[in-house]
Amino acid sequence: MKIKNGFLLRKVGEQNIVVAIGDESRNFNGIIRLNDTGSFLWEKLQQDISESGLVLEMLREYEIDEATAEVDVHEFIDTLREAGLLE
Repeated sequence: MKIKNGFLLRKVGEQNIVVAIGDESRNFNGIIRLNDTGSFLWEKLQQDISESGLVLEMLREYEIDEATAEVDVHEFIDTLREAGLLE
């Protein structure tokens, strides 16, 4: 899975904001704010990666246990799917 074309992550002040561009800007109404962990996962989703791959990346980057990483990644992926941001 990966982020659909037409969505970019931008830093606005201290906030990480997902912005729709091109055709997606006509279809997507809303704002998505990401914390630093969400931004980290977003960057990983620029390339095709599995959910288990994201968990491994979280374990490499952050000092968390595998169960926590799995829950966090699953919730993040669910949020992106519901918003229609994943291919």
